[in-house]
Amino acid sequence: MAQAVEGVARELVAVPVLLPLFAAGLKLAIGGRPRRLQALISVVTLTAVLVVSVLLLAAADGGGPLATHLGGWAAPVGIALVADRLSSLMLVVSSAVTLCVMVYSLAQAYADQEYAAPLAIFHPAYLIMVAGVSDAFLSGDLFNLFVAFEMLLSGSYVLLTFGGTESRIRAGATYVVIGLASSLLFLVGIAVSYGATGTVSMAQLAERFQVLPEYLKLLVELTLLLVFVVKAAIFPMSAWLPDSYPTAPAPATALFAGLLTKVGIYSVIRLEALLFPGGPVSVLLMWAALLTMLVGIFGAVAQTDIKRMLSFTLVSHIGYMVFGVGLSTAAGMSGAVFYVVHHITVQTSLFLVTGLIERRAGTTSLDDLGGLMRLAPVIAVLFFVPAMNLAGIPPMSGFLGKLNLVQAGIAAGGALPLILVAGGLVTSLLTLYAMSTAWSKAFWRAPAPGTADRPGTVLESEETPLTRAPGTEGITGREIVTSATMPAPMLGATTALVALGLSYTVLAGPLSALTGRTAEELLAREPYISAVLGRAR
Repeated sequence: MAQAVEGVARELVAVPVLLPLFAAGLKLAIGGRPRRLQALISVVTLTAVLVVSVLLLAAADGGGPLATHLGGWAAPVGIALVADRLSSLMLVVSSAVTLCVMVYSLAQAYADQEYAAPLAIFHPAYLIMVAGVSDAFLSGDLFNLFVAFEMLLSGSYVLLTFGGTESRIRAGATYVVIGLASSLLFLVGIAVSYGATGTVSMAQLAERFQVLPEYLKLLVELTLLLVFVVKAAIFPMSAWLPDSYPTAPAPATALFAGLLTKVGIYSVIRLEALLFPGGPVSVLLMWAALLTMLVGIFGAVAQTDIKRMLSFTLVSHIGYMVFGVGLSTAAGMSGAVFYVVHHITVQTSLFLVTGLIERRAGTTSLDDLGGLMRLAPVIAVLFFVPAMNLAGIPPMSGFLGKLNLVQAGIAAGGALPLILVAGGLVTSLLTLYAMSTAWSKAFWRAPAPGTADRPGTVLESEETPLTRAPGTEGITGREIVTSATMPAPMLGATTALVALGLSYTVLAGPLSALTGRTAEELLAREPYISAVLGRAR
């Protein structure tokens, strides 16, 4: 019976990748209408991916990593997709987030009467990005990981520049250049890896890297690490993010902030745990973690716009995850995985709430906001809860995640881990200051004259559109529609994500146990290698 269940679960490993791609192709075939069918396909697809991800997590946690080989070609020749505890957990969280963001974006589009062609572009791009994220989590070889990055980046390029405003084209150009440069470097790293070992299978690389000369192994590690540092926006390769993400529509920004950088972090975890365990680069990672935390949070404190402030806190809190990876211990890795799960959910919910603020008040500038506690108390609560969670107020999951990392740093001993602990505490306090200041200005103080107390108006953006498709606002951002009422699905999707973030506090014990088992499996390495290579070993 157990073998039958494992066999069925193994057959499902490819579904989170293939199903969104099939749905994207179907949507391109049927076009923008009927719009209800477009919405139905998206929601059903993402719901199915979520269900399959939960099943994969249950199977991987109970019986070890599951590997499937596409086309029937066994590793290391064929493409392997691997669902272990880490990849399955990431799939579950990312699927829940993408489903909520899709519901939010659909409600926004329908409320603003966006029935025109852009929906036929938005949905396929969104699903292609989801497929790319799933493929990145499941990839068992470096070249397929490269393909996964290109899939998710191609979808994100479309979503980032959607609407064609000047600021979005400018930000999108930066994003595209950074993405293409890192992809080119990724190809170089893959070529060097293949030239040195004769394979791109990560399971085989884990074995063959151990017998390479140290200088060559270090060269490959630094090349691949630089790629993932750029994609995860780790300092000093993080300057592109605060200028790119705030220009996108609220649903796209929320998804980018929650997921895209975490794919980079996931790749760093996989690289350091599977391919280069316990190497000298861990010291470099710890210094990068410290600078990422401090530079990011200092940037956040200086901002007067909620979107930019959240973009800088996004950079800052990536440092916590790198902190855990750099420790190279089971406790540190467990803390990093716990914090990734927490941060995906909380950061996404904060950007969705920011979209509600912009819809209600017509702006996200803290200089122009005020009095929203009286005008929009539900939005005030929805912002306050994840903001305090991000800051690490006990007993929320943000506090528990930071506590795990602090304990791991103290247990590791040495000057650098203790410096990182101090840096993490300073970052947490400054995050609390930044979030409290933003909430106070936007919600608590007296209303600012102008936008905050004038619901039901249309405020023209200062941006100059390069192209304008009629009826494309909630997605394109050409105009800001303010309203005293919010579509129930937008509030519902945001509330669901806020509640999911709070559930990590209630389920902290089981979640911590799961991340602990995940860390042990990662550092053991053998379960992953055996699952992929099997009889080929």
